[in-house]
Amino acid sequence: MDLFEYQGKQYFQQFGIPISPGAPADTVDEAVAAAERIGYPVVVKAQVKIGGRGKAGGIKIANSTDEVRTHAGNILGMDIRGHVVRRLWIERSSDIAEEYYASFTLDRSKKLHMGMLSAQGGVEIEKVAEENPDAIAYIWVDPFKGLSEAEVREWVARANLNPQAVEGAVDILLKLYTCYVEGDADLTEINPLILTPDGQVRALDAKVSLDDSAAPQHPEWDAFRGLDVLEEREALAKEKGLQYVALEGSVGIIANGAGLAMSTVDIVNQVGGHPANFLDIGGGANADVVTGALNVINTDAAVRAIFINIFGGITRCDEVANGIIEAVQRVNLKAPIVVRLDGTNASAGRAILEQHLSDSLIMMPDMLSAAEKAVALAEGK
Repeated sequence: MDLFEYQGKQYFQQFGIPISPGAPADTVDEAVAAAERIGYPVVVKAQVKIGGRGKAGGIKIANSTDEVRTHAGNILGMDIRGHVVRRLWIERSSDIAEEYYASFTLDRSKKLHMGMLSAQGGVEIEKVAEENPDAIAYIWVDPFKGLSEAEVREWVARANLNPQAVEGAVDILLKLYTCYVEGDADLTEINPLILTPDGQVRALDAKVSLDDSAAPQHPEWDAFRGLDVLEEREALAKEKGLQYVALEGSVGIIANGAGLAMSTVDIVNQVGGHPANFLDIGGGANADVVTGALNVINTDAAVRAIFINIFGGITRCDEVANGIIEAVQRVNLKAPIVVRLDGTNASAGRAILEQHLSDSLIMMPDMLSAAEKAVALAEGK
């Protein structure tokens, strides 16, 4: 379950992560009342579970009651890439000296928790990874050993944060890891994590995805679902137990594991394409799972090619291949599929696919060539 920004910040507060003063508002009058309590200037922020709010006009600074009324009236009901704004977050405006990026998630391929930290925050981390991968410092954490302060200090040093930010960053990163682990989250992300001119470090944004499998232990999570109106594909993916995030491109992506799915998104970008989604089918890749994934992507009219990227570990590539063949027969696909298989029983999997290859089912030997082929097909080449 993905939280809205304001919910993520409230979640952060439970673990002692400092945020800017703020309050949610559902009406213009509530927005004005919140701004009066918080004190000007404030930022009026649309609460939708998608990026690009600022570019769409969903984030505005207000210096007076009249400006809050104007911005709140304009933003409430706004459609941002298919997401209607039903709630605002009114927050004290912050002076910013520097912006950083920080997150924790699960690296399934390593079976370890993974932290990412960069001195280049405030932009999409995928863009940083593409243009300057050395600007991201990674750390992998054994869940049985946990994360020590000494390890975090070494991590912060590798990220080359401003010396003024070190103590605040170390404190927040330790708390962010606790939030991720004890808060039963799949992802905790701060972008940007800011350093103010007076040396304070705090979370200016919050992205939190909670582990649905832990929901029975957290009845309080029901309160988070009030405004949770899922887009059609997200609802379909949730129903089928798939991890799906809509993007804006033409190459549909299916991969097994969050790390591989992120890498697949990155490589499609690197070869000049535009991913249409992030879709992680996890460790299961039988016909039902693959069919469900293809059904989800097939509802996206913008998809012109589908890239299935599988690296077999516990998952066997021959089972994946059989699942793909059966799924293709069950789903009336609108776009061709490019498949890359590697890992456990990869040769057997490729032999199975070999018998069914066509203009609409293509197999490539490696990840790069598969990405290039999928992008070419999406562009009509």
